[in-house]
Amino acid sequence: MRYAYLATGAANMYCGSCMRDNTLVAAMKSLGHDACMIPMYTPLRVDEDSVSENHVFYGGIEAYLLQRYPRPSFWRDKLMRLAGSQALIRLMPHFDVGSAVDPVQNAELTLSMLRGEAGNQKALLDEMVYWLKNDLQPDLVHVTNTLISGPVPAIKKALNVPVVCGLHGEDIFLDGLPKSYRKQAIDLIRKNAAHIDHFIAISQYYADYFGNLIGIDPAKITLVRPGIALEDYQALNGKLPGTPLTIGYLARISPEKGLHLLVEAFIRLYKSGQFPGLRLRAAGYLSKAHAAYVDDIRRRAKQAGVEEQVEIIGTVDRQQKLDFLQSLDVFSVPTIYRDPKGLPVLEALASGVSVVQPAHGAFPELLAATGGGLLHIPEDAVDLSEKLATLLNNTKMRQEYTQRGRTAVHATFSAERMAAETVQVYQQVSQRMVPC
Repeated sequence: MRYAYLATGAANMYCGSCMRDNTLVAAMKSLGHDACMIPMYTPLRVDEDSVSENHVFYGGIEAYLLQRYPRPSFWRDKLMRLAGSQALIRLMPHFDVGSAVDPVQNAELTLSMLRGEAGNQKALLDEMVYWLKNDLQPDLVHVTNTLISGPVPAIKKALNVPVVCGLHGEDIFLDGLPKSYRKQAIDLIRKNAAHIDHFIAISQYYADYFGNLIGIDPAKITLVRPGIALEDYQALNGKLPGTPLTIGYLARISPEKGLHLLVEAFIRLYKSGQFPGLRLRAAGYLSKAHAAYVDDIRRRAKQAGVEEQVEIIGTVDRQQKLDFLQSLDVFSVPTIYRDPKGLPVLEALASGVSVVQPAHGAFPELLAATGGGLLHIPEDAVDLSEKLATLLNNTKMRQEYTQRGRTAVHATFSAERMAAETVQVYQQVSQRMVPC
């Protein structure tokens, strides 16, 4: 069977969903399955070898122009031909276009995309459906999340194949929309969901939460927990002895990820005098849109007299990420929102680093499954500092969490396991489908 996987790029940002999609399809291929990952909007920026097709459908600039100038004109059509250049689209990951994923600036575009054939981007939809039907000819189509469910009715009509949809984090974008747009978007997703044969959720939390929000029958949702490519982590030997105690953060550097909370907790720990030389290292994608947020964090660290102990590194490639994780004793990304994935937690645990995470979203599930750390009260810097201190003060406890977490991740959170379970869902859905 041939599987088509539609994934959305996030311009120049290392996006957790993009990296998970790439890891999943790469693992499918390694297991011998005929899987094709088709990028939409922009190429996917990932820190592993990309397995996506070169051609990008629904080019981000084209989609924007069709939304801004829906009526044909000489100049619009000229711009469209330029914007449709695959060479130009492939340059997008090299530029900071943070507004490309801003829900407020893209509210109208979001609704138009969700309207599918009734939206302003119908020409782009027709192009993709034609290619899927006449060139790729898949036996099943998987769309990465419900925000790109607009094309599903047209895909079903043209290809008459099962369509599977992922559930793994679209709520943060939806919640960022203005209230009236959010309601319309959810209504459109509900309408599109009627054409989707099955859903694959990344956590039980998100299956319950988003499934209820959209009104999906629980029987149509299967949980497939995330996995990571473990090869690079198997040879890691842990932190070098004799270096200062270090707390680490690896995620997009933005308010919802909670770096400011971690800095407040760090200040409390450092000023307690219990941990001389304690350091905080933060890595992750930093958009120009969040420069002021980082400036505020730096000012707070300077006011507290810990600016020399706090290092904000920014974007790291794969080898830099592995080296970064090896430099840590404890890891924390104290998200404000209820993160449904928690992929950096798996990467930290695979590297042999214990974690402290908020008791919401997917984190309680991940820590119950791995035994790799502690939970703290969400949005509570004091409780976060106390949980971090518990691990920093007790080397034996920290090592026990580290060993349990690393063993569990390497045993049960591999990319191959994720891919095998996903393909099993595909096969079950295909067997239930009777062609019209």
